[in-house]
Amino acid sequence: MLLLDSGNVLLKPSHRKQLMTWLRRALRLGQKLGDLLIKITVQRVGRHYEVKAKVHDRAGDFSCRFRNHELKDALREIARRLCSRLHDQRLGRAIA
Repeated sequence: MLLLDSGNVLLKPSHRKQLMTWLRRALRLGQKLGDLLIKITVQRVGRHYEVKAKVHDRAGDFSCRFRNHELKDALREIARRLCSRLHDQRLGRAIA
C-alpha cells in the first residue's frame, strides 16, 4: 500500500503518474516481502523540496529522506533509494 502526503506542494497528475512509474519496481519487491506500507511525504522548505519515505514490511522498517531544488529529481532519487533498500532486504542483507 502506498500513501502520498503532498503537504504544501501542489502535485500535478503527471507528477503522480511519473512517481507511480518510478515506484513500480519497489512496490513489486515489497509485495514479495509481504505486508508492505510506504508513506511518502513531500514538503516545500524554502527553495527546496524535501521528500521523506517511511517503509514498513515483514523484513523491518526504514526511512529515507532526500532534499533537492527540483521536485522531479527528489522524487526520482527517493524511488531509487527505496528500490535499493527493499532489494537489500529481500536478499537479507543487514544495512548499517
